[in-house]
Amino acid sequence: MQENQGPDKNTPPVSPLPSGGECDEINLIDYLIVLMKHKRLVIGITLGAAFITAVISLIMSPVYRAETTILPPQTSPSVAMAMLGQGGGGLNEFAASALGIKTPGDLYIGLAKSRTVSDRIIDRFHLMELYKIKYRVDARRKLAEKVLDAKNDKKSGLITLSIEDKDPKRAADMANAFVEELNSLNKGLAVTEAARRRLFFEEQLKDTKAAMTKAEDSMKGLMEKTGVMQIDAQAKVAIESIAALRARIASKEVELSVMRTFSTANNPDLQMAETALKGMKAELSKLETKKGGGYDPLMPTGRMPEVGLDYMRKLRDLKFNETLFELLAKQYELAKLDEAREATVIQVVDQAVPPDKRVSPKRTLMVIIATFLGFFLSVFAVFLIEYKGKALSIPENKERFKTFMQHLSFKTRK
Repeated sequence: MQENQGPDKNTPPVSPLPSGGECDEINLIDYLIVLMKHKRLVIGITLGAAFITAVISLIMSPVYRAETTILPPQTSPSVAMAMLGQGGGGLNEFAASALGIKTPGDLYIGLAKSRTVSDRIIDRFHLMELYKIKYRVDARRKLAEKVLDAKNDKKSGLITLSIEDKDPKRAADMANAFVEELNSLNKGLAVTEAARRRLFFEEQLKDTKAAMTKAEDSMKGLMEKTGVMQIDAQAKVAIESIAALRARIASKEVELSVMRTFSTANNPDLQMAETALKGMKAELSKLETKKGGGYDPLMPTGRMPEVGLDYMRKLRDLKFNETLFELLAKQYELAKLDEAREATVIQVVDQAVPPDKRVSPKRTLMVIIATFLGFFLSVFAVFLIEYKGKALSIPENKERFKTFMQHLSFKTRK
């Protein structure tokens, strides 16, 4: 039996562990030695990442951005905003936000991104074929999220519409087309109080004109059937007076309907109009009562034949519609003047021109980022390789790694 002769002379003596926590200290020189040991790998990965990124950036198609600046119509402030304006600027903005009051810029940005404007731009520039998109909803989404960018400057009130495209001329044309389509859409919408009144009176005029035409045809048919009837001048004046009074009552009722859309019950103008309407109705009641009883009498029916009564009723309807049409026409013209005074036309401050400088790809920035990423990845790979080498130098870890690889290759073959 061989006796233990002690440690081998060729085996280097094991140095004792450092006292305290010296073994846990980070040695920067060791890290530098590892980096210098694998410096070719670090330099290769870093330069390779920078070179590949530079080639990709050169292959990528340049993208240009065209911008147009517009001034939206400035609507007159409402009563609530006028009251809020007496406070400080911060209170005014807070109250407007709390009440949900939007600025004109927010309104027109929403109109620019609407489906109506988007569909017109898609059809005008054939974007579905250009972007190779099958469905229109996807073309709208790309136009709103990747192509169009709208910004509202709260201080100046100006709106900037930006379009990004690979063709600089098409980018400028699309930006200007957005303004044209937005202006076209704005003309057909009642976005102001005057425009709403103008549309209301316009509808009333159409109805009154149709009723007046019907009354004229009815009068013409009666005259053709019975011949021309000569009635008493006093009865004719009475008919015209009652018709005119009824027309004034109808006009006042229309005016009250419009006022109730933007006024409260405590509005002095609304209360005065209601009082005037009550007075006119009382006067009409007195006139009709003096002329006789029954349903809608104008004159005592015993003084005129049946044909004359029909004639006067038809004449009354005709005069009523003619007077009502004239009154509504005046209100309509006033509403048109108010609408024109508010200047609802979108004004172009800066028209879009074809840009000469691309916005992407930003080649220099891409190469710098890729260089830093490549460097950090290479450093990580170097320390990973070094750790693997040290770990495999221990026989126990080497056997574990060999078993793991065998198990992995067995599963792969299976």
